[in-house]
Parts: sequence; C-alpha cells; structure tokens
Amino acid sequence: MQTDLEIQFLPGVGPRRARLLKEELGLVSPSDLIRFYPFRYVDRSSITPIASITSDVAYVQFRGRVITRQLMTATGPLPQDGQPIRFNTVKRLIVVVTDGGGQMELVFFKAIKWMYEKMTVGSEFLFFGKPQSFNGKINFVHPEVDNLTRDNFEGVGVLTGVYPSTEKLRNAGLTDKVMQKIMAAALQTALPSVKETLPAYVLKEKGLCDLRFALKNIHFPKDAYSLEKARYRLKFEELFLLQLSLLKARYHRSRAENGIVMPSVGAAFNRCYEHLPFGLTGAQKRVIKEIREDMRSGRQMNRLLQGDVGSGKTMVAVLTALIAAGNGYQACIMAPTEVLARQHYRNIQKYLAPTGLKSAILTGSSKAAERREVDEGLRNGEISLIVGTHALLEEPVVFKNLGLAIIDEQHRFGVEQRSRLWSKTTDGRPPHVLVMTATPIPRTLAMTFYGDLDTSVIDEMPPGRKPVDTRSAGESKRLALYNFMASQIEKGRQVFVVYPLIFESEKMDYKNLELGYEDIVKAFPFPKYKTAIVHGKQSSADKDFNMSAFVEGRAQILVATSVIEVGVDVPNASVRVSESAERVGLSQLHQLRGRVGRGSEKSYCILMTGDKLSKESRRRIELMCATENGFELAEEDLKMRGPGDLEGTQQSGLPISLSIASLAKDGMILSDARNYASTVLEKDPSLSSPENECLKNELRKSKYQSKDYSKIS
Repeated sequence: MQTDLEIQFLPGVGPRRARLLKEELGLVSPSDLIRFYPFRYVDRSSITPIASITSDVAYVQFRGRVITRQLMTATGPLPQDGQPIRFNTVKRLIVVVTDGGGQMELVFFKAIKWMYEKMTVGSEFLFFGKPQSFNGKINFVHPEVDNLTRDNFEGVGVLTGVYPSTEKLRNAGLTDKVMQKIMAAALQTALPSVKETLPAYVLKEKGLCDLRFALKNIHFPKDAYSLEKARYRLKFEELFLLQLSLLKARYHRSRAENGIVMPSVGAAFNRCYEHLPFGLTGAQKRVIKEIREDMRSGRQMNRLLQGDVGSGKTMVAVLTALIAAGNGYQACIMAPTEVLARQHYRNIQKYLAPTGLKSAILTGSSKAAERREVDEGLRNGEISLIVGTHALLEEPVVFKNLGLAIIDEQHRFGVEQRSRLWSKTTDGRPPHVLVMTATPIPRTLAMTFYGDLDTSVIDEMPPGRKPVDTRSAGESKRLALYNFMASQIEKGRQVFVVYPLIFESEKMDYKNLELGYEDIVKAFPFPKYKTAIVHGKQSSADKDFNMSAFVEGRAQILVATSVIEVGVDVPNASVRVSESAERVGLSQLHQLRGRVGRGSEKSYCILMTGDKLSKESRRRIELMCATENGFELAEEDLKMRGPGDLEGTQQSGLPISLSIASLAKDGMILSDARNYASTVLEKDPSLSSPENECLKNELRKSKYQSKDYSKIS
C-alpha cells in the first residue's frame, strides 16, 4: 500500500485540514501521522452511574436515556408549538438524560440542529466528557455522543489516546474523536510498509516488542499492558538512536589522531601557579589533570566544564590557556557579552602578570586602531591569549597558530558562528575546545545536549565562600525591602535589582523594568543615591557607561534585565533582588543568586513575587530558599519545567526533537539506552555489519545529521 500519499486523501482530512495539520503540527504524510503520538489516554472501559458523578473528576463515561430536550434562544426557551423551528435563532440546546438512578443536564452550542434531530426523547446513548459545575449544578458541555452497541453497552471499552492540538485545529473540527478516525486510516495505509528500525538482537536482548505492534498499540491499545510495551519500545528506540548518533561521532573523534599534541605545561603555567593568591580546590586540580590528559593525547579535546557560579572555572580556563602557550600555541576565550569579556580580561591580566605573556581583548566596540594592533599581534604570534566576543569570529581576525578555543556560556553561541574559528588555524588541525557553563546541567540533559563531549565538573566551592541568605517576599513587603536596601547602602554595599526577560521582544517585560526603575529612583532619590539601568534596547555605549558606573562603585543600585547582567562580578554587591521571581526557572534564579556573595560580607538574595502564587511557583521559591546546590535545583527545574531551555529563556537546544521520550521522566531509559549504544559501538564502531544495516540507515536520516555540539567544524 502507498505510504507516501498526501495526507489530504485520508478519510476525514481534505485539503483545508491537511494544510492546517502541516502548518500547525508539521504532519504531511500518513507515515508522519503514525509517528505522532498521544500525550495521554482516557479510560473508556467503564461506565459511571450518573448519581456518582462529581465535578472534580477529569473525564467520565456514562449512559443515559433522553427525557427532555429544550432549544434556547437569546430571550429564553423556544416554544414547542408545532411551528417549523428556525434554528438560526437558537443559541443552545439543553438535553436532560437519566440512567434510572440520576439525571444529568447536557448543553450543546454547536451542531444544534443535527444534535436535536438525533437526540429524540426516549433514545439512549453513551456519553463521554468532562463534568463541570454551573450555578451549583453539575452539567456537561458538548460531551461526545455515541450510539449504544452491545460492546459499549456492556462497558467493554478501551484506552483512548488524546493528541496534542492547537486552537486552529480544534476550530477546524479536528477533535480527539476526529483525530482518532484519521489515525486509524493512517495506520491502515502506512503500517503494512513500516520496516523495523532495530536489529533482531536488540529486540531480543532488551525485551522489546516489534515496531508494528508498538505503533498500533500506542494509538489504539489493546489493553494497559500492550500500551506499556508499545510506549517503552518507542521511548527506548528514540533515546537509543539519539545516543547512538552522538556516541558514534565521539567514538570516531576519540580515535582520530589529528589533534594538536601539547606534551608539556611550560614555564608560564608554573609561574602563574606559583603566584596564585590562593590554593586551587581539589576539584579544580582534578579537572586540570583531565584537561591535561586530553591536550597531550594527540586527539582533539572536546570537553564540557560544568561548575557552579563562583566555583573557579575562570582560573581553570587561564591555566588551560597557559598550557597552550607553553607549547607554542595561542588561545582565545570567547564570552557572550562585552561586559563579561571585559571582566574576564581584567581578571586574566592579574593572573598573567608573573608570566610575561601578552594578552589582548577584542569586542564590537574596539576602536579601529586597537583592532589593527590586535590583528597584527595575533598574526605574528606576539599575543598569546585573546579574550573577546563574537568580534573574534570576524573575517580580519587571523591567528598565527590557534591551539585552544575556550567558549564561556556555550549556549549563547550558535554552532555556525563558532565554525568560523576552524578556518583560523594555520595547519588545518582543529584547536582543542573547552566549553564552560555555569548553568548546572542535570545528568539526563548533559547526556543529550552534550552527549558527544567529555565532561568535567567542578563540584567544590573555594574555601571561605559564604552562603547567600535567600528569602522570599510578596508585593505587600515592598516598603520593608526598600528599607533593607537603604540600610545595606548605608553600610557601603551595592544592590542588584533584576527583572526577568523571558523574550527579548516582550513589551511587558520592558514596561515592568521601566516602571520598577521609576519606583526605585523615587524611593532612592538623586543625589544621595545613584541608580544605573541596563537593558537590551540600549546602545552599547549606554550599556557600558551604566554598567561601568556600577562596577566601579559610582552607582549604588543597578536595575537590569537578567539576560544582560548575568555573569557580572561585583564583590561589593551584597544584595540581589529578583523581581517577579515566580516567572523565572530555578536554574536561572540560582545563577543570578551567584552574582552576590563574592566578597567578604554577608550577602542576601531577595525573591520578590506576586502575593498569589501557583502551587508550582511556590514550590520553586521554597526550593531556592532551602538549598544552594545548583545541580539539585537543576534536576527539580527539569522535572517542573521540562528541558526547553536551561536558562529560562526559550530556546530549542536539543540535538533532535523528542516525540515520545521525556528527559525529565525517562532518565533510567536514557541511561540504559546510552550504555547499550556504547556496547553496540564497541563491537561495531562503523555499524558496518549486516545485522546493523538498519541502524546505519536510521542514522542517515536528516534528524540525526544535527550539528556536532562539541566541535567547531
């Protein structure tokens, strides 16, 4: 049978619905449809007595005989006087049914004429829907109506899938019931041609059902056991193929002898290490050892460095750059913002002072004369380490011998942007890559976002770092907050006030920011107090001026959006106020909190919320106040919010979109799939054996040809 026919030719679809299914859900063919899975199921196997129905249940099925039906107009009931009914004046139909033990009111606003003619007094039907309470009475609005058959009369029903939908689809009549009919037609068309995607040995060793059984029972389960078998098979397949694609790239790279060999640490490393004003933590030493092994292995390093805010990643980055310099190579550190690049540069200059090595900075605002000087220093090798933003990717920038690229806050750089660094090496060999993130990444996400990178974690904070006192307060405590801020400023401290920026273009976010800034200027008037403001709609010059005023202590309060200000290090800032904290994810709140507590004074993080919080928001705020463990918070954030984005702003991010598996819920399946993928590749690294041909074919599909997250090629 044809599987590639257009979706519009399936019964119940047609050209208009086909266009909507493509636009709204990306579904083009029957083959697409059968891989579009229900997100939940309702149990249609039991019939509930009407007298037992309450408004707090989700969905319920009951049977009933029609005892009255009443057409309602805008002015009241339509008289039933035998005159022809003008349905264009009717606003709704009210039907009352009974099962002998109780009565139930049903309300219909659509298809009134058809429903009125169908539901004659004395006729019996099976109803399914969501009960709701109106004026103290329970009723059903637009329940599904089925004719009684022997099967459903006896309550022999099935689990019924509910599919993801949109308002446009629902308005076009693509209800759950219609989707089920379309899905049945798609299965009949496409299922006979479905080929198994997993080898027979995988099915046997992992105890998986075959693909046709899984696809049939994920849509129309024979019973709960068959549904579970189908669901597990499809989740394992999805995660196994994803991990296989990631690990295959990593496996081949780890065996390719094309990396730059850096056999020694060099004198600059030793001089810097000897002059450090503090000792490294055990975690920092362990991570440097792991990096050192990569750099002298002869293979390109592709390593993810995770570490909480303040754990000492920058120090590790500097020492890694000095290993490159000690072997005659240049290093670059790329930061996501100019503010962060300049902060890195200031810190790095202190560390490099004893080494005699030359460093430089290059950003979008660098003057032409500066750029020429930097370009010349990079070309002739005089500059050993350069810190910069996206400006490093621009065409004129050419290195004499780039050996190491360190990328801070990796998720802010597109792979296409970073690929330009590849062309800046002279001998064609890829530079070593160290990706750093201060966002704690749950294990399941790390395996997926960065599945082809080696991972190092700095899981130890430097000694003497004081915990941040985290508290929450509602809007009614605003005056108390301002009094507390004033008392801290009197002690010579500074205050961050951060507004969430969920979307760059969202006007409400900027309106809140501007109104908040006005309130603070009123509460803390000039000249006694100076308040700076930084946000994305300012020019670079304005941002730099205001940020510098705060960093250098000329302003006591900084009002900013979280996207601009993350990463800024001001040791004298001891108070962080996070406005509308209930709108922000745990990981982002935790990262922002890490910007205080960097000096010797006690620091505070105040989470300002609305006075009415949802249960989930309250749980997030309570967790923030209870723990400073970033990884613990990240795991909870994943469970609550899903894997959309680690920062809290909306990004896609996943190497492929998952159709049925959940990174928040299926961590055990993911671990098992990854371990098994590793076992398969150990035996057959190129998947060239006949039994693995189907795996090789699957990995050729476009969704597995995603950009390599680790390489900059």
